[in-house]
Amino acid sequence: MTVHTAEPGAPVTHTVLDGTPVGPLTLVAAGTALTGLYMTDQRHRPPEESFGDPADPGAPPFAAAIAQLRAYFRGELTTFDLPLTLRGTPFQRRVWAALCTIPYGETRSYGQLAEALGVPTAARAVGLANGRNPVGIIVPCHRVVGADGSLTGYGGGLDRKRRLLAFERTDEALFPAGACG
Repeated sequence: MTVHTAEPGAPVTHTVLDGTPVGPLTLVAAGTALTGLYMTDQRHRPPEESFGDPADPGAPPFAAAIAQLRAYFRGELTTFDLPLTLRGTPFQRRVWAALCTIPYGETRSYGQLAEALGVPTAARAVGLANGRNPVGIIVPCHRVVGADGSLTGYGGGLDRKRRLLAFERTDEALFPAGACG
């Protein structure tokens, strides 16, 4: 993950990747950096009018994001490398950066993340920041679980979270080669 500073005056655009195993994904960008990845019915999904004009899915950064998401769902990619501009508080951005350190196929609790951030009493604040992650899947907020290992909250819904975690723990591709273009 490469985090960029927002380009002043960069146009906000979006495209939709249909046919994924978790439903349509709306990708939002400001200039050449991805700023959002939203699922349908996602909690904290911004209003559609904030996504800007529709864009060519072959344009930067959409082409790279779509290629990497397809590779991820085929089980061929475990870490994303995309230009991102993540808008949030400094604490939220710290949490989102920490999410990217959770290895593929593994989970961490909110408390473990708070501990890793040096604020061991901030598990709730970590959970709130995790829930506001604007770039789900790519910034793997689905890898965070309750202290007892239970699935707790996910902006995209617990069924999607369960499916993503199960997928990452198996060799079974969710997105067979040739699917979705």
